Amino acid sequence: MRGPQIMAGYWRREAETAAVLTEDGWLKSGDIAIMNADGWIFLVDRKKDVIIASGFKVWPTEVEDVLYSHPAVREAAVIGVPDAYRGETVKAVFSLKPGATATEGELRDFCRTRLTGYKQPRLFEILEDLPKTVTGNIHKVALRDRD
Repeated sequence: MRGPQIMAGYWRREAETAAVLTEDGWLKSGDIAIMNADGWIFLVDRKKDVIIASGFKVWPTEVEDVLYSHPAVREAAVIGVPDAYRGETVKAVFSLKPGATATEGELRDFCRTRLTGYKQPRLFEILEDLPKTVTGNIHKVALRDRD
């Protein structure tokens, strides 16, 4: 992005500013976007959230969309966790709708029929509620810090 509305930099954080602002004023937001044939741009994920499992890129949003399509899942987040063999592995953290039940095995089978092998979560964790940021978004950093 570039324009008069874009920030001049982070206050007293020159290294962080240099990492996101180019010399000619472009801001590198870290968002991953796609453009369709009609020229519409869609933000699909964050570059820093991509999981590299055995050399393959896994976009968390794609896996989260599958989890959200399960009738028992209320909220879901997918994170990468260190794996000695794969580099990172896919972990699904989710909560269930009130009164709903689902086992790890059921969700594993559900994902197996909808995702290619390297995108399937290998680890599952059910929480009562997922941690949120002050804006109400799922706090993935807090989830990563738990491991």
